[in-house]
Amino acid sequence: MIKNEGILPVDKERGVTSFYLVKVLRSITKIKKIGHAGILDPFATGVMILLIGKPYTKIASTFIDQDKEYMATLTLGISTDTYDCDGQVIATSDHLPSREDVERATRHFQGTLSQIPPMYSAKKVKGQKLYLLARQGIEIKRDPIQTHLKTEIIDYSYPELKLKVTCSKGTYIRTLAHDLGQVLKTEAHLSKLVRTRSGSFKLKDCIDSKNLSSQPCSFSSYLRKEV
Repeated sequence: MIKNEGILPVDKERGVTSFYLVKVLRSITKIKKIGHAGILDPFATGVMILLIGKPYTKIASTFIDQDKEYMATLTLGISTDTYDCDGQVIATSDHLPSREDVERATRHFQGTLSQIPPMYSAKKVKGQKLYLLARQGIEIKRDPIQTHLKTEIIDYSYPELKLKVTCSKGTYIRTLAHDLGQVLKTEAHLSKLVRTRSGSFKLKDCIDSKNLSSQPCSFSSYLRKEV
């Protein structure tokens, strides 16, 4: 077994892409076969599982299929085309939902439900990535996916609503933000997202992604060999 092969939990910093982290690790380890168990959008932070070496990339589904946990901050009154803070504003609302309104609305997002993937996503429909079509101004029909959610209100001080979300694989927190805004009869988008857990891996288990590019980089204490 090559020393640097294994499972590396990383705390991704804001502003970098998941693919950038893969590139950094390839440069450091000189191992070409490196994958991940679920990407995070550039604005999002938190737990990302990087898989170094073929024995580990082959079992990516083991990690992808596990539940995830997030701390999500929604900004009410504004919606964007991407459903998040990186998109263009497309609508605003001056409706101010009460705490009771928010509590009632979040009850719609518990347990098993259907969710329509956003156009700005890497999901493929008939071989085409949705975000590539969205950039051309094309919107197509997307089949809903089944997801399982547990949504908890952490704090609400208009316009910010903070939620703790535990969910099954394939859940789009951006879509949750948008849909919750619709239920509240206002607009909403996801302004901050932290993945606090991926399967059994928590933030405390992760190496800070800023430390990956330092030389010499030592992440042996974070690297795991067992599944």
